[in-house]
Amino acid sequence: MDKHAKIFVAGHRGLVGSAIVRALTARGFDQLLLRTRAEVDLLKQDQVDRFFAAERPEYVFLAAAKVGGIHANNTYRADFLYENLMVAANLIHAAHHHQTKKLLFLGSSCIYPRACPQPMKEEYLLTSALEQTNEPYAIAKIAGLKMCESYNRQYGTNFVSVMPTNLYGPGDNYDLENSHVLPALIRKFHEAKERKNAPVTVWGSGSPKREFLYVDDKADACLFVMENLDQGAAPGDLYNVGSGAEVTIKELAEQVQKAVGHTGQIVWDASKPDGTMRKLLDTTRLTNLGWKAPTSLADGLKKTYEYFLKTDRARFQKSGIAG
Repeated sequence: MDKHAKIFVAGHRGLVGSAIVRALTARGFDQLLLRTRAEVDLLKQDQVDRFFAAERPEYVFLAAAKVGGIHANNTYRADFLYENLMVAANLIHAAHHHQTKKLLFLGSSCIYPRACPQPMKEEYLLTSALEQTNEPYAIAKIAGLKMCESYNRQYGTNFVSVMPTNLYGPGDNYDLENSHVLPALIRKFHEAKERKNAPVTVWGSGSPKREFLYVDDKADACLFVMENLDQGAAPGDLYNVGSGAEVTIKELAEQVQKAVGHTGQIVWDASKPDGTMRKLLDTTRLTNLGWKAPTSLADGLKKTYEYFLKTDRARFQKSGIAG
């Protein structure tokens, strides 16, 4: 990408989008197109089309999405399906219609089957049933990556898709009703530490295994793919992005506890769902092409908690979310 190319980062205020903006800015890209929902509602096809017609972005990072943890995905099933479908359809079609040079679509590891062989390879997509608690979100993401694949085949577009593992880092969502497991743990342990190291209750048995990727590493991978890998470089134009390492939820809770400095008891509520028991991405395809995650979980947690204390905590206190 030329340093002066017009680059649209859809979802620039979210966890991934803001990390992509940081990475682009740090590398000297100076024509970033950033729009709030009030300026361009990505659910509205006419607004998206007018924006593309007026601005003609050369590159698009499609990081906009409605996201959440198990509770949010399972409770707001229609919202997760509708909003993510509409955003993907509107942006991918507009990028084709207005001759965008390249689009990168961000999906999720939840696209793979619930009983998927481990680690999960790209070719395991659509081989069996999905995890029910987040099926609507997964279906919307599968539709987005299949749209990219189909537009490439029919129209010769250059659209690629990346499927990240569980992400965390600066700018995360710490709402206990709608957040993912790692930011929820950070908030719980932090608030318990402030209450004289009160006990912390964690959902499930602690036995499921998960893989986590620091969000700035994810942004680095997105730029690597955007600048180096075109559609057709891999079957289905799809790349898994992960750290290659997994921990149990019990181990994760203990590492978060250590990073926060909480010294109280951890209580496991086994009446709550565990979700999929194991989710590890096979990142061989991308690793063999020259990219590997540089940040360890311990270092990432340290950076994330420091940012939480400096910025994210104040942001959520102001909004009435954080204690």
